Amino acid sequence: MKRRPRAIFFAELARRGRLRFVPRSRSTAAIATEIDIRMMRRSLELADVAASRGEVPIGAVVYISPGRPGEGTILAEAFNERESLADPSAHAEFTAMTRAARQRGDWRLSDCTVAVTLEPCPMCAGMIINARVGRVVYGADDPKAGAVRTLYTMLHDRRLNHRPIVIHGVSSKECGDRLAAFFRGLREQRRGKERA
Repeated sequence: MKRRPRAIFFAELARRGRLRFVPRSRSTAAIATEIDIRMMRRSLELADVAASRGEVPIGAVVYISPGRPGEGTILAEAFNERESLADPSAHAEFTAMTRAARQRGDWRLSDCTVAVTLEPCPMCAGMIINARVGRVVYGADDPKAGAVRTLYTMLHDRRLNHRPIVIHGVSSKECGDRLAAFFRGLREQRRGKERA
């Protein structure tokens, strides 16, 4: 049996409504809106709460994306609580997405944006994909566990069924400064205990 040319095959799938075009990467043209910047400021406030409780200073907000009905409405927010809850999944964005889905009564967050102060790790990037989050805005890159563009590019992987718009580097200096200060403080505490 002779195979049909590829172009004809895909054209037929498109005609039947069984083919959906997904651009390779939608992050290049995306820029942060005023709403995104405001939500990153809120995420930084949440990061400060985490730091005051001895947690790594990371905060996250899930809100209705700009251009959607109800844009800027906060659905959920969270900060890191891994130490206090003894829960390895208690990352800020993971918790915020779980709360947003519960609040909505729907696991799909396709009309939502997640703003987080640190580049999501593989676990959180997987949650972003599975929740079908429409947009991700983050501050500082994570050279040790970043799964968006630093170590891995999970949110741009063409083999996966969902790829959100990604806007990186929003308030990156403020986000990075908080993390650096927190870990510097931990190192100083450790040195103090070693001397005593």
